[in-house]
Amino acid sequence: MDHAVVIGASMSGLLAAAALHRLFGRVTVLDRDTLPTVDAHRRGVAQSRHAHGLLAKGREVIDELLPGLSAELVAQGAIRGDLQRDARHIHGGHRLARGDSGLSGLLASRPLLEGQIRRRVSALPGVRVLADRIATGLLAQDGRVTGVRPADGEPIPADLVVDAGGRGSRTPFWLGELGYEPPREERVVIDVRYGTREFRRRPGDLDGDLVVIIAPTPEHPRGGVALALEDERWIVTMAGYGEGPGLALTEFADYAATLPVLDLHHLIRNAEPVGEPRSYRNPAGVRRCYERLSRFPEGLLVIGDAVCAFNPLYGQGMTVAALEAKVLLEAELRPQAFFRRIAKIVDAPWDITVGGDLKMPGVEGDPTPRMRMVNAYLERFHAAAAHDPELVLRFLRVTNLYDPPPSLMSPAALLKVLRGGAPRAVPVPA
Repeated sequence: MDHAVVIGASMSGLLAAAALHRLFGRVTVLDRDTLPTVDAHRRGVAQSRHAHGLLAKGREVIDELLPGLSAELVAQGAIRGDLQRDARHIHGGHRLARGDSGLSGLLASRPLLEGQIRRRVSALPGVRVLADRIATGLLAQDGRVTGVRPADGEPIPADLVVDAGGRGSRTPFWLGELGYEPPREERVVIDVRYGTREFRRRPGDLDGDLVVIIAPTPEHPRGGVALALEDERWIVTMAGYGEGPGLALTEFADYAATLPVLDLHHLIRNAEPVGEPRSYRNPAGVRRCYERLSRFPEGLLVIGDAVCAFNPLYGQGMTVAALEAKVLLEAELRPQAFFRRIAKIVDAPWDITVGGDLKMPGVEGDPTPRMRMVNAYLERFHAAAAHDPELVLRFLRVTNLYDPPPSLMSPAALLKVLRGGAPRAVPVPA
Protein backbone atom coordinates (compact mmCIF):
# COMPACT_ATOMS: atom_id res chain seq x y z
CA MET A 1 0.00 0.00 0.00
CA ASP A 2 1.36 3.36 -0.96
CA HIS A 3 -0.52 6.36 0.42
CA ALA A 4 -2.79 7.06 3.41
CA VAL A 5 -4.41 10.43 4.11
CA VAL A 6 -5.46 11.44 7.63
CA ILE A 7 -7.94 14.29 8.03
CA GLY A 8 -7.06 16.22 11.18
CA ALA A 9 -3.78 16.71 13.06
CA SER A 10 -5.57 16.14 16.35
CA MET A 11 -4.22 13.73 18.92
CA SER A 12 -6.21 10.94 17.24
CA GLY A 13 -5.01 12.00 13.78
CA LEU A 14 -1.36 12.20 14.78
CA LEU A 15 -1.46 8.84 16.56
CA ALA A 16 -3.23 7.30 13.57
CA ALA A 17 -0.41 8.61 11.37
CA ALA A 18 2.16 7.13 13.78
CA ALA A 19 0.55 3.73 13.24
CA LEU A 20 -0.06 4.06 9.50
CA HIS A 21 3.52 4.99 8.66
CA ARG A 22 4.42 1.35 9.46
CA LEU A 23 1.96 0.14 6.83
CA PHE A 24 2.12 2.74 4.05
CA GLY A 25 4.97 4.21 2.08
CA ARG A 26 3.51 7.72 2.46
CA VAL A 27 1.17 9.27 5.02
CA THR A 28 -0.26 12.77 4.61
CA VAL A 29 -1.99 14.52 7.52
CA LEU A 30 -4.22 17.49 6.63
CA ASP A 31 -5.30 20.07 9.20
CA ARG A 32 -7.42 23.15 8.76
CA ASP A 33 -5.47 25.10 11.41
CA THR A 34 -2.27 27.06 11.09
CA LEU A 35 -0.16 24.73 13.23
CA PRO A 36 2.13 26.40 15.78
CA THR A 37 5.88 26.00 15.44
CA VAL A 38 6.24 26.05 19.24
CA ASP A 39 4.14 24.46 22.00
CA ALA A 40 1.07 26.68 21.99
CA HIS A 41 -2.70 26.55 22.03
CA ARG A 42 -4.40 26.49 18.64
CA ARG A 43 -7.83 27.47 17.44
CA GLY A 44 -9.01 24.00 16.46
CA VAL A 45 -8.51 22.60 19.98
CA ALA A 46 -10.69 24.93 22.03
CA GLN A 47 -10.41 22.67 25.06
CA SER A 48 -6.59 22.72 25.10
CA ARG A 49 -6.56 25.53 27.68
CA HIS A 50 -8.23 23.27 30.21
CA ALA A 51 -6.97 20.33 32.25
CA HIS A 52 -6.23 17.20 30.23
CA GLY A 53 -5.81 13.71 31.61
CA LEU A 54 -3.59 11.16 29.90
CA LEU A 55 -4.53 7.88 31.53
CA ALA A 56 -1.82 5.36 32.35
CA LYS A 57 -2.99 3.02 29.59
CA GLY A 58 -2.90 5.85 27.09
CA ARG A 59 0.66 6.75 28.04
CA GLU A 60 1.73 3.13 27.56
CA VAL A 61 0.11 2.85 24.12
CA ILE A 62 1.54 6.17 22.94
CA ASP A 63 4.99 4.95 23.97
CA GLU A 64 4.38 1.84 21.85
CA LEU A 65 3.43 3.96 18.83
CA LEU A 66 6.19 6.53 19.44
CA PRO A 67 8.91 4.83 21.51
CA GLY A 68 10.57 7.05 24.07
CA LEU A 69 7.92 9.79 23.97
CA SER A 70 7.31 9.77 27.74
CA ALA A 71 11.02 10.24 28.44
CA GLU A 72 11.15 13.12 25.95
CA LEU A 73 8.22 14.80 27.66
CA VAL A 74 9.79 14.38 31.10
CA ALA A 75 12.98 15.97 29.75
CA GLN A 76 10.83 18.98 28.80
CA GLY A 77 9.23 19.27 32.22
CA ALA A 78 6.38 16.77 32.27
CA ILE A 79 5.92 15.09 35.65
CA ARG A 80 5.64 11.39 36.45
CA GLY A 81 3.64 10.13 39.39
CA ASP A 82 1.83 7.12 40.79
CA LEU A 83 -1.88 7.52 40.13
CA GLN A 84 -2.85 6.38 43.62
CA ARG A 85 0.08 7.37 45.84
CA ASP A 86 0.50 10.90 44.41
CA ALA A 87 -3.14 11.75 43.81
CA ARG A 88 -6.20 12.66 45.83
CA HIS A 89 -9.29 10.92 44.48
CA ILE A 90 -12.66 12.01 45.83
CA HIS A 91 -15.57 10.02 44.38
CA GLY A 92 -19.10 9.83 45.66
CA GLY A 93 -18.03 12.34 48.31
CA HIS A 94 -15.50 9.85 49.72
CA ARG A 95 -11.74 10.38 49.88
CA LEU A 96 -10.32 7.14 48.50
CA ALA A 97 -7.53 5.29 50.27
CA ARG A 98 -3.91 5.84 49.24
CA GLY A 99 -1.40 3.21 48.20
CA ASP A 100 1.13 2.27 45.53
CA SER A 101 -0.81 1.37 42.41
CA GLY A 102 2.06 0.76 40.01
CA LEU A 103 0.10 2.84 37.47
CA SER A 104 2.41 5.54 36.19
CA GLY A 105 0.78 8.79 35.16
CA LEU A 106 2.31 11.60 33.13
CA LEU A 107 1.30 15.20 33.75
CA ALA A 108 1.82 17.64 30.89
CA SER A 109 -0.10 20.51 29.36
CA ARG A 110 -2.00 19.79 26.16
CA PRO A 111 0.27 22.09 24.09
CA LEU A 112 3.42 20.30 25.31
CA LEU A 113 1.92 16.84 24.77
CA GLU A 114 0.44 17.55 21.35
CA GLY A 115 3.46 19.58 20.25
CA GLN A 116 5.94 16.79 21.02
CA ILE A 117 3.74 14.17 19.36
CA ARG A 118 3.43 16.41 16.27
CA ARG A 119 7.22 16.85 16.14
CA ARG A 120 7.78 13.10 16.41
CA VAL A 121 5.15 12.23 13.80
CA SER A 122 6.36 14.91 11.39
CA ALA A 123 9.85 13.41 11.57
CA LEU A 124 8.71 9.87 10.69
CA PRO A 125 9.86 8.61 7.27
CA GLY A 126 7.27 9.27 4.59
CA VAL A 127 4.97 11.38 6.82
CA ARG A 128 3.89 14.93 5.94
CA VAL A 129 1.79 17.11 8.24
CA LEU A 130 0.21 19.91 6.20
CA ALA A 131 -1.39 22.96 7.82
CA ASP A 132 -4.15 25.20 6.43
CA ARG A 133 -5.64 22.38 4.38
CA ILE A 134 -9.40 21.87 4.58
CA ALA A 135 -10.91 18.65 3.26
CA THR A 136 -14.23 19.42 1.54
CA GLY A 137 -15.14 15.98 0.25
CA LEU A 138 -14.10 12.49 -0.70
CA LEU A 139 -13.11 10.98 -4.03
CA ALA A 140 -14.77 7.64 -4.69
CA GLN A 141 -15.15 5.03 -7.41
CA ASP A 142 -16.93 1.69 -7.53
CA GLY A 143 -17.80 1.63 -3.83
CA ARG A 144 -14.33 2.64 -2.68
CA VAL A 145 -12.97 5.94 -1.38
CA THR A 146 -9.93 6.86 -3.48
CA GLY A 147 -8.85 10.17 -2.02
CA VAL A 148 -9.71 13.59 -0.61
CA ARG A 149 -10.89 16.83 -2.19
CA PRO A 150 -9.15 19.79 -0.50
CA ALA A 151 -10.66 23.28 -0.55
CA ASP A 152 -7.63 24.58 -2.45
CA GLY A 153 -5.42 22.61 -4.78
CA GLU A 154 -5.59 19.36 -6.67
CA PRO A 155 -7.42 16.27 -5.40
CA ILE A 156 -5.23 14.01 -3.26
CA PRO A 157 -5.44 10.32 -4.22
CA ALA A 158 -5.11 7.77 -1.42
CA ASP A 159 -5.36 4.05 -0.80
CA LEU A 160 -6.86 4.81 2.63
CA VAL A 161 -8.52 7.89 4.15
CA VAL A 162 -8.84 8.16 7.94
CA ASP A 163 -11.18 10.83 9.29
CA ALA A 164 -9.85 12.16 12.59
CA GLY A 165 -11.73 15.42 12.26
CA GLY A 166 -13.24 15.38 15.77
CA ARG A 167 -16.77 16.27 16.78
CA GLY A 168 -17.19 18.29 13.60
CA SER A 169 -16.46 15.29 11.37
CA ARG A 170 -18.03 15.59 7.91
CA THR A 171 -18.08 11.86 7.24
CA PRO A 172 -21.83 11.47 7.99
CA PHE A 173 -22.56 14.14 5.35
CA TRP A 174 -20.02 12.74 2.88
CA LEU A 175 -21.56 9.28 3.19
CA GLY A 176 -24.86 10.77 2.07
CA GLU A 177 -23.15 12.33 -0.94
CA LEU A 178 -21.84 8.89 -1.90
CA GLY A 179 -25.23 7.20 -1.52
CA TYR A 180 -24.70 5.61 1.91
CA GLU A 181 -26.69 5.93 5.12
CA PRO A 182 -25.08 7.98 7.90
CA PRO A 183 -24.49 6.23 11.23
CA ARG A 184 -27.06 6.34 13.99
CA GLU A 185 -26.07 8.72 16.77
CA GLU A 186 -26.42 8.22 20.50
CA ARG A 187 -26.47 11.60 22.22
CA VAL A 188 -26.58 12.53 25.90
CA VAL A 189 -27.22 16.23 26.51
CA ILE A 190 -25.05 17.17 29.49
CA ASP A 191 -24.42 20.94 29.18
CA VAL A 192 -21.16 20.78 31.16
CA ARG A 193 -19.60 24.24 31.68
CA TYR A 194 -15.96 24.72 32.54
CA GLY A 195 -13.77 27.37 34.03
CA THR A 196 -9.99 27.10 34.22
CA ARG A 197 -7.22 29.10 35.84
CA GLU A 198 -3.50 28.45 36.24
CA PHE A 199 -1.48 29.19 39.38
CA ARG A 200 2.14 29.25 40.44
CA ARG A 201 3.12 25.94 42.03
CA ARG A 202 5.08 26.20 45.28
CA PRO A 203 6.98 23.66 47.38
CA GLY A 204 4.61 22.15 49.92
CA ASP A 205 1.42 22.73 47.96
CA LEU A 206 -1.01 19.86 48.67
CA ASP A 207 1.70 18.29 50.86
CA GLY A 208 3.53 17.22 47.72
CA ASP A 209 0.60 15.58 45.94
CA LEU A 210 0.42 16.11 42.18
CA VAL A 211 -3.25 15.57 41.40
CA VAL A 212 -6.63 16.31 42.92
CA ILE A 213 -9.76 14.85 41.33
CA ILE A 214 -13.13 15.75 42.86
CA ALA A 215 -15.99 14.02 41.09
CA PRO A 216 -19.46 15.59 41.09
CA THR A 217 -22.32 13.88 42.88
CA PRO A 218 -26.08 14.15 42.35
CA GLU A 219 -26.24 16.17 45.58
CA HIS A 220 -23.34 18.40 44.46
CA PRO A 221 -23.28 18.32 40.62
CA ARG A 222 -19.98 20.19 40.50
CA GLY A 223 -16.47 18.84 40.27
CA GLY A 224 -12.92 19.89 39.72
CA VAL A 225 -9.36 18.83 39.11
CA ALA A 226 -5.92 20.25 39.84
CA LEU A 227 -2.92 18.92 37.92
CA ALA A 228 0.72 19.79 38.44
CA LEU A 229 2.26 20.91 35.13
CA GLU A 230 5.64 21.80 33.70
CA ASP A 231 7.09 25.23 34.51
CA GLU A 232 6.01 24.96 38.17
CA ARG A 233 2.33 25.52 37.45
CA TRP A 234 -1.01 24.20 38.60
CA ILE A 235 -3.89 23.99 36.19
CA VAL A 236 -7.24 24.02 37.99
CA THR A 237 -10.40 23.23 36.06
CA MET A 238 -13.83 23.20 37.67
CA ALA A 239 -17.13 22.40 36.01
CA GLY A 240 -20.80 21.94 36.68
CA TYR A 241 -23.81 20.52 34.92
CA GLY A 242 -25.79 23.49 33.57
CA GLU A 243 -23.54 26.07 35.20
CA GLY A 244 -19.85 26.69 35.76
CA PRO A 245 -17.58 28.85 37.89
CA GLY A 246 -17.11 32.55 37.50
CA LEU A 247 -13.65 33.37 36.22
CA ALA A 248 -12.83 36.27 38.52
CA LEU A 249 -10.45 35.04 41.20
CA THR A 250 -12.90 35.53 44.09
CA GLU A 251 -15.72 33.84 42.16
CA PHE A 252 -13.43 30.97 41.21
CA ALA A 253 -12.41 30.44 44.84
CA ASP A 254 -16.02 30.70 46.02
CA TYR A 255 -17.04 28.00 43.53
CA ALA A 256 -14.26 25.74 44.81
CA ALA A 257 -15.74 26.10 48.29
CA THR A 258 -19.00 24.50 47.07
CA LEU A 259 -17.37 21.25 45.87
CA PRO A 260 -17.84 18.05 47.88
CA VAL A 261 -14.45 18.64 49.59
CA LEU A 262 -12.36 21.79 50.07
CA ASP A 263 -9.00 20.68 48.67
CA LEU A 264 -9.14 22.95 45.62
CA HIS A 265 -10.42 25.85 47.69
CA HIS A 266 -7.46 25.49 50.05
CA LEU A 267 -5.05 25.32 47.11
CA ILE A 268 -6.19 28.40 45.22
CA ARG A 269 -7.33 30.80 47.91
CA ASN A 270 -3.76 32.02 48.54
CA ALA A 271 -2.18 30.98 45.23
CA GLU A 272 -0.67 33.36 42.70
CA PRO A 273 -2.67 33.29 39.45
CA VAL A 274 -0.81 32.95 36.16
CA GLY A 275 -2.21 33.93 32.76
CA GLU A 276 -5.81 34.51 31.75
CA PRO A 277 -8.78 32.42 32.87
CA ARG A 278 -10.78 30.54 30.25
CA SER A 279 -14.26 29.07 29.97
CA TYR A 280 -15.58 26.21 27.87
CA ARG A 281 -18.91 24.51 27.29
CA ASN A 282 -19.58 20.95 26.24
CA PRO A 283 -23.22 20.48 25.22
CA ALA A 284 -23.41 16.70 24.75
CA GLY A 285 -21.66 13.38 24.62
CA VAL A 286 -22.06 11.89 21.14
CA ARG A 287 -21.40 8.40 19.81
CA ARG A 288 -21.69 7.57 16.11
CA CYS A 289 -22.41 3.87 15.70
CA TYR A 290 -20.47 3.06 12.53
CA GLU A 291 -20.21 -0.57 13.59
CA ARG A 292 -23.97 -0.97 13.02
CA LEU A 293 -23.95 0.09 9.37
CA SER A 294 -24.53 -2.70 6.86
CA ARG A 295 -22.95 -0.74 3.98
CA PHE A 296 -19.83 1.39 4.10
CA PRO A 297 -17.30 2.31 1.40
CA GLU A 298 -13.94 0.57 1.39
CA GLY A 299 -10.87 2.75 1.86
CA LEU A 300 -12.40 4.96 4.58
CA LEU A 301 -12.08 4.74 8.37
CA VAL A 302 -13.14 7.06 11.19
CA ILE A 303 -11.36 7.44 14.51
CA GLY A 304 -11.26 9.43 17.77
CA ASP A 305 -13.89 12.05 18.63
CA ALA A 306 -15.29 11.66 15.11
CA VAL A 307 -16.58 8.28 16.34
CA CYS A 308 -17.25 9.03 20.02
CA ALA A 309 -16.90 12.34 21.83
CA PHE A 310 -17.08 11.63 25.56
CA ASN A 311 -17.92 13.94 28.42
CA PRO A 312 -14.38 15.31 28.92
CA LEU A 313 -14.82 15.39 32.71
CA TYR A 314 -13.82 11.71 32.65
CA GLY A 315 -10.52 12.28 30.82
CA GLN A 316 -10.87 9.27 28.51
CA GLY A 317 -10.66 10.78 25.03
CA MET A 318 -6.90 10.75 24.43
CA THR A 319 -6.49 7.23 25.74
CA VAL A 320 -9.36 5.88 23.62
CA ALA A 321 -7.82 7.61 20.59
CA ALA A 322 -4.48 5.91 21.29
CA LEU A 323 -6.11 2.49 21.66
CA GLU A 324 -8.02 2.99 18.40
CA ALA A 325 -4.82 4.02 16.60
CA LYS A 326 -3.17 0.83 17.81
CA VAL A 327 -5.99 -1.18 16.24
CA LEU A 328 -4.79 0.09 12.85
CA LEU A 329 -1.76 -2.16 13.38
CA GLU A 330 -3.65 -5.13 14.76
CA ALA A 331 -6.62 -5.61 12.46
CA GLU A 332 -7.40 -5.66 8.78
CA LEU A 333 -8.22 -2.22 7.48
CA ARG A 334 -11.61 -3.14 6.08
CA PRO A 335 -14.12 -0.70 7.60
CA GLN A 336 -16.63 -3.09 9.14
CA ALA A 337 -13.94 -5.18 10.86
CA PHE A 338 -12.20 -2.03 12.10
CA PHE A 339 -15.40 -0.46 13.45
CA ARG A 340 -16.33 -3.66 15.28
CA ARG A 341 -12.89 -3.69 16.93
CA ILE A 342 -12.98 -0.07 18.08
CA ALA A 343 -16.59 -0.42 19.26
CA LYS A 344 -15.29 -2.83 21.88
CA ILE A 345 -12.82 -0.14 23.01
CA VAL A 346 -15.51 2.54 23.15
CA ASP A 347 -18.21 0.46 24.88
CA ALA A 348 -16.82 0.53 28.43
CA PRO A 349 -15.85 4.23 28.68
CA TRP A 350 -19.09 5.24 26.98
CA ASP A 351 -21.14 3.21 29.47
CA ILE A 352 -19.13 4.71 32.36
CA THR A 353 -19.73 8.29 31.24
CA VAL A 354 -23.36 7.87 30.27
CA GLY A 355 -24.19 6.05 33.51
CA GLY A 356 -22.48 8.78 35.52
CA ASP A 357 -24.08 11.62 33.56
CA LEU A 358 -27.63 10.30 33.72
CA LYS A 359 -27.64 10.37 37.51
CA MET A 360 -26.93 14.11 37.52
CA PRO A 361 -29.85 16.55 37.86
CA GLY A 362 -30.78 18.27 34.63
CA VAL A 363 -29.23 15.67 32.31
CA GLU A 364 -31.83 14.47 29.81
CA GLY A 365 -32.61 10.77 29.63
CA ASP A 366 -33.49 7.92 31.93
CA PRO A 367 -30.85 5.49 33.19
CA THR A 368 -31.57 1.85 32.45
CA PRO A 369 -32.25 -0.54 35.34
CA ARG A 370 -28.71 -1.85 34.88
CA MET A 371 -27.27 1.69 35.17
CA ARG A 372 -29.28 2.28 38.34
CA MET A 373 -27.94 -0.93 39.82
CA VAL A 374 -24.34 -0.04 38.87
CA ASN A 375 -24.67 3.50 40.26
CA ALA A 376 -26.08 2.19 43.53
CA TYR A 377 -23.27 -0.35 43.75
CA LEU A 378 -20.63 2.32 43.06
CA GLU A 379 -21.93 4.36 45.98
CA ARG A 380 -21.18 1.41 48.24
CA PHE A 381 -17.93 0.71 46.41
CA HIS A 382 -16.57 4.22 46.94
CA ALA A 383 -17.56 4.16 50.58
CA ALA A 384 -15.65 0.91 51.07
CA ALA A 385 -12.70 2.16 48.98
CA ALA A 386 -12.25 5.03 51.42
CA HIS A 387 -10.43 2.58 53.69
CA ASP A 388 -9.36 -0.19 51.29
CA PRO A 389 -6.42 0.59 48.93
CA GLU A 390 -6.95 -2.65 47.00
CA LEU A 391 -10.46 -1.56 46.01
CA VAL A 392 -9.05 1.79 44.91
CA LEU A 393 -6.55 0.01 42.69
CA ARG A 394 -9.37 -2.00 41.12
CA PHE A 395 -11.25 1.25 40.47
CA LEU A 396 -8.19 2.95 38.94
CA ARG A 397 -7.50 -0.01 36.69
CA VAL A 398 -11.05 0.30 35.32
CA THR A 399 -10.99 4.09 34.92
CA ASN A 400 -7.56 3.86 33.27
CA LEU A 401 -9.01 1.33 30.80
CA TYR A 402 -6.91 -1.68 31.80
CA ASP A 403 -9.77 -3.79 33.16
CA PRO A 404 -13.46 -4.02 32.21
CA PRO A 405 -16.04 -2.52 34.59
CA PRO A 406 -17.37 -5.95 35.70
CA SER A 407 -14.05 -6.50 37.49
CA LEU A 408 -15.39 -4.14 40.16
CA MET A 409 -17.99 -6.80 40.89
CA SER A 410 -15.72 -9.81 41.17
CA PRO A 411 -16.62 -12.07 44.11
CA ALA A 412 -13.68 -10.76 46.17
CA ALA A 413 -14.54 -7.11 45.48
CA LEU A 414 -18.25 -7.67 46.01
CA LEU A 415 -17.65 -9.23 49.40
CA LYS A 416 -15.45 -6.33 50.51
CA VAL A 417 -17.97 -3.76 49.30
CA LEU A 418 -20.98 -5.37 50.93
CA ARG A 419 -19.07 -5.71 54.18
CA GLY A 420 -17.40 -2.30 54.21
CA GLY A 421 -19.60 0.06 52.17
CA ALA A 422 -22.20 2.52 53.35
CA PRO A 423 -25.21 0.95 55.10
CA ARG A 424 -27.55 1.06 52.14
CA ALA A 425 -29.27 -1.78 50.31
CA VAL A 426 -27.78 -2.38 46.87
CA PRO A 427 -29.16 -4.74 44.23
CA VAL A 428 -26.67 -7.54 43.75
CA PRO A 429 -26.10 -8.48 40.08
CA ALA A 430 -27.38 -11.87 39.07
